[in-house]
Amino acid sequence: MKVSLIGMGPGGRELLTLQALDALQKAKAVIGARRLLDALPGEIGGQKVPLLHPGEIAAWLARHRDYDPAAVVLSGDIGFYSGAARLRPLLLQAGFEVESICGISSVACLCAKAGIPWQNVHLVSAHGRSCDVLAHVLNHQTCFFLTGGQVTPGSICQILTQAGLGNCPVTVGENLSYPQERLLSAPARELAGQEFASLSVVLVERTKPAFCRQSRTYGIPDDEFIRGEVPMTKQEVRSVILSRLAVQEADTLWDIGAGTGSVAIECAFAARWGRVWAIEQAPKAWDLLGQNKEKFGVYNLNLVKGMAPDVCRDLPAPDAAFIGGSKGRLEEVLQLLLEKNPKVRVVISAVTLETMYKGLTLLEALGFEQVEAVQFWVSRTQTCGAGHLLRGQNPVFVISGAGHG
Repeated sequence: MKVSLIGMGPGGRELLTLQALDALQKAKAVIGARRLLDALPGEIGGQKVPLLHPGEIAAWLARHRDYDPAAVVLSGDIGFYSGAARLRPLLLQAGFEVESICGISSVACLCAKAGIPWQNVHLVSAHGRSCDVLAHVLNHQTCFFLTGGQVTPGSICQILTQAGLGNCPVTVGENLSYPQERLLSAPARELAGQEFASLSVVLVERTKPAFCRQSRTYGIPDDEFIRGEVPMTKQEVRSVILSRLAVQEADTLWDIGAGTGSVAIECAFAARWGRVWAIEQAPKAWDLLGQNKEKFGVYNLNLVKGMAPDVCRDLPAPDAAFIGGSKGRLEEVLQLLLEKNPKVRVVISAVTLETMYKGLTLLEALGFEQVEAVQFWVSRTQTCGAGHLLRGQNPVFVISGAGHG
């Protein structure tokens, strides 16, 4: 028995290929989602069987081998996030002769209508699966989204706007190929929160540069940051802190007492597919945080104004946290971190013996493992006439540990 897997394109009959139309006209049974069956041309005379799941389709065909040949219609192109990937092996295993007929994908359709080339577009499906919209946009210049469930054109634009990317041009294709088709292009902020049809696809073009730094190593030079009178963790110290945090690309991180944001920004570069939350209560530091976030294009950095742990209770659980300042509430902060994630990795910086001792003893008392304190003293060269002197920086302690839950 021969079964044709047919990509119907977005759904309208005018985007059916001639090969697909020929196979449909010959089929004694046509199986697929009700929406696609209803969109078939009137001259298709085979029995219409509304089934969606690959297992159900394969089982029906196995019981009705007299419907030879048969066709299964699928939306878009059968090679682009299609149910054909699961259905084809089932049919082959059952002994069917399987023919694959490609269709017009929604990305090709939208880009053609919008006059945009798509050879460099990053393709994402948010249809029935989790999807980190912001991470995809930050890591790719142009993104195409298949929407569905909680991820809608309006929610995509809302996420971009909240992150500071409200100026990004967005093109929404609604009900492509149907009579009620609508193509809408506008900045993300203008479309944020709007309602669109469930059959919608989205193209986002990021105009703001993201992650604005050539080198990907730890230790951004101090003079690259916008600085004021707010204390800043120095370049060499940051390198050690980032190493101890062991940041992964998709991590969620907290920087408590973020200051100018130097550690938070380094974390945001390292966690390109994750999120960083910078907690700071000083107004002068808050302003610098925002300026440095924009300068470095780290739109995965979220700024939280206030005192830890009070303003941290509703934040997502961190994989790792850096504590640069706790205003005497270190124990409360550490307890909250453990509540959020019993396996959290923690790094604390200290410039006084008292803070070093308190951090070390609290980590051990709270059951952290691999607790260690490192003290180092950095000196930098300074010209002196025709020679050079070493100018010492303040000695720093870095205390680290990992939860064991």
